[in-house]
Amino acid sequence: MTDTIETAEARYVTDSLIAEDIDAYLVQHEHKTMLRFITCGSVDDGKSTLIGRLLYDSKMIFEDQLDALTADSKKVGTQGQEIDFALLVDGLAAEREQGITIDVAYRFFNTEKRKFIVADCPGHEQYTRNMVTGASTADLAVILIDARKGVLVQTRRHSYLCHLIGIKNIVLAVNKMDLVDYDQAVFDGIVKDYAEFARSIGIDSFTAMPISGFKGDNITTPSANTPWYKGPTLVEHLETVEVLSSVDADKPFRLPVQWVNRPNLDFRGFSGLIATGSVKPGDKIRVLPSGKTSAITRVVTYDGDLDEAVAGQSVTVCFEDEIDCSRGSVISVADNPPQTADQFESTIVWLADEALVPGRAYWLKLGTQQVSATVAEPKYTVNVNTMEHMAAKTLDLNAIGVAELTTDKQVVFEPYADNRTLGGFILIDKMTNATVAAGMLNFSLRRSQNVHWQAVDIDRKQHAGLKNQKPAVLWFTGLSGSGKSTIANMVEKKLHRMNRHTFLLDGDNVRHGLNKDLGFTEADRIENIRRVGEVSKLMTDAGLIVITAFISPFQADREMVRAMLPEGEFIEVFIDTPLKVAEARDVKGLYKKARSGELKNFTGIDSPYEAPRNPEVRIDTTVISPEEAAELIVNTLLGDA
Repeated sequence: MTDTIETAEARYVTDSLIAEDIDAYLVQHEHKTMLRFITCGSVDDGKSTLIGRLLYDSKMIFEDQLDALTADSKKVGTQGQEIDFALLVDGLAAEREQGITIDVAYRFFNTEKRKFIVADCPGHEQYTRNMVTGASTADLAVILIDARKGVLVQTRRHSYLCHLIGIKNIVLAVNKMDLVDYDQAVFDGIVKDYAEFARSIGIDSFTAMPISGFKGDNITTPSANTPWYKGPTLVEHLETVEVLSSVDADKPFRLPVQWVNRPNLDFRGFSGLIATGSVKPGDKIRVLPSGKTSAITRVVTYDGDLDEAVAGQSVTVCFEDEIDCSRGSVISVADNPPQTADQFESTIVWLADEALVPGRAYWLKLGTQQVSATVAEPKYTVNVNTMEHMAAKTLDLNAIGVAELTTDKQVVFEPYADNRTLGGFILIDKMTNATVAAGMLNFSLRRSQNVHWQAVDIDRKQHAGLKNQKPAVLWFTGLSGSGKSTIANMVEKKLHRMNRHTFLLDGDNVRHGLNKDLGFTEADRIENIRRVGEVSKLMTDAGLIVITAFISPFQADREMVRAMLPEGEFIEVFIDTPLKVAEARDVKGLYKKARSGELKNFTGIDSPYEAPRNPEVRIDTTVISPEEAAELIVNTLLGDA
């Protein structure tokens, strides 16, 4: 195909029905199935050009777009006098300047048989996180290989990621066959090399086809240039491959609840997108994690009640009984529910520039559930170029690792291999709200199933009643030398004189025993605070007023402890002493050692301190004395009691 821009433009006609009768056009396409797929591979394998060709051949470009494409092809195109289809997708200025894809570009097109959403994923290794984002919702992956270059490192990387994310349908598109004179031997050699690699990572099958995205060979019609190829064209394959929603429809019913629909006193329903299976009135269901059972009375949509709904549909269901169900609950078939657990083995793809901090609390979003979670030190990371398992202390940008993950409460899940919705999660930094990782739950750990809460007859309320006080944790935080321990000690003496039952946990004292195995790295500091938080919680369960004096430099870790306790029992006391003042005191000589380099990871010098944003009590030691500070803190505590 050697049409110039002018001749191609002249014979290009879009679907006239769009302009003539838009309603008829929409009805025509309303009931088509939807296939989501990605294009990926190494740099300059022709991904953007292929998608541009698909958009062009499916008549999804309107006149103004075609005019812009024609002008851009002449100005910045790379194909001489012919249309540069890549410009339809590479929208960022930086992409056009460099001739590469940076961000994930989503495009919609359709044919007579099916609708499509395609994600053009970047080929550069540093944009691996973008590729994972695009692949997370895909039914199929088109992995392109430049016929001149063969299987490259990034080809293997993207194939591994597609397999890891659970994409079952893989098309190996050997592109730019026009540049190797459509040589079958070249095609066969590439397919053989790829097949060997694919087997090594667990890809059982794939569909290989010789194409030219630029010339249009085997894209929509069979090419006369490859008479030796008897398989389908790319579009034929995309139109007939089984979509994920049809596979999910055969699985047990799962509906993560997004919201409780209560427009009036006479209606109460539970809304969400059906992840797997089907549901109809009369079905027996179970709500997790509560385990309560009922039956479906109605399946409601905006257009009216349904006799049955299947995976991929958004519905509201009504129950026969008034049982507990809210956002984050999962409605399932009664006799085959998913699991619940709070400890897992997971595979994590790290997406953030800041490395994983083992032990730090992150928000975990799994379906409609959101809980606090911590990740242990990775068991290993995967070198996707060699498939080698490598030892690691953390996960850096684009790293893929396997690690144990613990949530602060039981979550409803299924292994990712069985259910993407209930097995795939993201991690969110609690301070910045940035998504830092995407992950897959592989299985729950046995200890999460074997360790259960033991019911006791005397609870925390009775313990506190016996002591005639409200339990609380007074959490003193501030720089070394700020006066935390001094003021905390005065507070305990005042409370003791008032016959209050207290216990003082001091940072230095705890490190002589409970935390003597911990150093002062960021990970050790986090674990230090986590342990103190757990001890404080046990002491409040016993009805005590707990006073702690720890630098606790990280906001996320203080919030982790706050989340362990009932609302109102965590009182953050910020001893706000400027670094200059604290260093001038230097009672223990620590600042001097830190300045000289003898003491590493010292807060305020070579390790950061994140001051509380909204502490319950703020003490400015440059304005009031320790005695006045202690009086203020006690009054605040007892005023809340």
